[in-house]
Amino acid sequence: MHIGKNNCWRKAVTDPVLFCREFLELEPHPGQAEWLTRSTKSQNLLVTGNRWGKSTAQAAKILHRAIFRTRDSQFDKVSRYRLLNISITQDQANIIFHNCLSLIKGKSLVELLIDRVVFTPYPKIELGNGSEITARTSQNRGEYILGNDYDYINFDEVAFELHPDYVVNEVLTMRLADRKGTIDLVSTPRGRNWFYRKYLELQSNRDSAYVQSGRSTENPFLSHEYLAAKIESLSPPRVQQNIYGMFVDSGNEILKEEHIQQALAASTGFSEKIQHHRYIHGWDLARKKTHTVGITLDVTSRPYQLVKIERFQKRDWPDVLEAIRQRQREFGGETVIDSTGLGDVVLGELKDIRAIGFAFSAKSKAELLTNLQAQFENGNVGVPLVEIATDSGDYWCLTEELRELNWTENTTADAAMALAMTLWQARLIVHKAVTPGFRLGDI
Repeated sequence: MHIGKNNCWRKAVTDPVLFCREFLELEPHPGQAEWLTRSTKSQNLLVTGNRWGKSTAQAAKILHRAIFRTRDSQFDKVSRYRLLNISITQDQANIIFHNCLSLIKGKSLVELLIDRVVFTPYPKIELGNGSEITARTSQNRGEYILGNDYDYINFDEVAFELHPDYVVNEVLTMRLADRKGTIDLVSTPRGRNWFYRKYLELQSNRDSAYVQSGRSTENPFLSHEYLAAKIESLSPPRVQQNIYGMFVDSGNEILKEEHIQQALAASTGFSEKIQHHRYIHGWDLARKKTHTVGITLDVTSRPYQLVKIERFQKRDWPDVLEAIRQRQREFGGETVIDSTGLGDVVLGELKDIRAIGFAFSAKSKAELLTNLQAQFENGNVGVPLVEIATDSGDYWCLTEELRELNWTENTTADAAMALAMTLWQARLIVHKAVTPGFRLGDI
């Protein structure tokens, strides 16, 4: 450190960027530094493109506020200081919570301040100064936090909340009333919905609110090649929304947010093979710039459960074939693959596992996606939150791919197509299962 520790602590009370550098060993990029410094109003709103670094910035802000108990001085005598990170699902809420733990780990001065970390019945960090950081879901209209009070609330990915007006205005703000607390509304945009209207409202009320937007390109740790590929593969409206953090009109999506959240809530998570269960594996094969994705669905009962996923690129075909065979050996069941173009050759190589081909055409793809939509609408599928690190240092998220899936631009939706093929085969199994003499393959 360039300044004495005691003096550094004093300066860090009002300087969250200094706190990040000196105590968390984190160097915020300029957009993050601006947010950490200026988002001090009673309501703060941050809207950015994907991978801007919202989760890291909010984790750092939560830790700064928890350690220094940032609030109106008239409440300093109140022993408890409570912070809440809330989001559309518990898994989503846990992301920032785990980022907090990652920032703490190995930072001796900060670790000394932590009394206890628990994960049940919900994640919580307790500090020796009376601060408490919790992560909860906003599901069921925020019922899980009723009866609690907080000094600070961060609502992560609020643009995807199904009942934002009620949850924010009737539930969350009332949890802050006792101590004139602060709320941050943070999200990537999703059309011109409630979050967009809140953005406009707070922009016109700068005395009590702070608003900031950000582009993915501001993050110096993101690969320029990754961003260039995204800009090339996505349509202009999606580039504006996902990269530049702009509000654009939507409406061409195949899956509604409520049905995606329903699938997330229905998931029982990844699992190994369970004896006597039925499994279907769907493989979408890579083209020039796409990925090979293999998804395994447990179709023993509804909702069908996504129990395994693999996503990779730039593997030799013998390695791809071995990955497909290995999944079949691991779970049994049926394997369906994209047999379009080179996929037909791959299908011929997989006669030993009796792989089933699905040939994509305009008609068959429309039918495939219509069935995918119907299965989600009917609550027939459980999908866990999946984030996979990429070679570029970024993360790919299955939920985001499902949200972006639309009727006209889906050539790079590899995982969605793999899932759609498994659901198509599951539909056929249900139909055949009532036919006398039907026998499911090697299970």
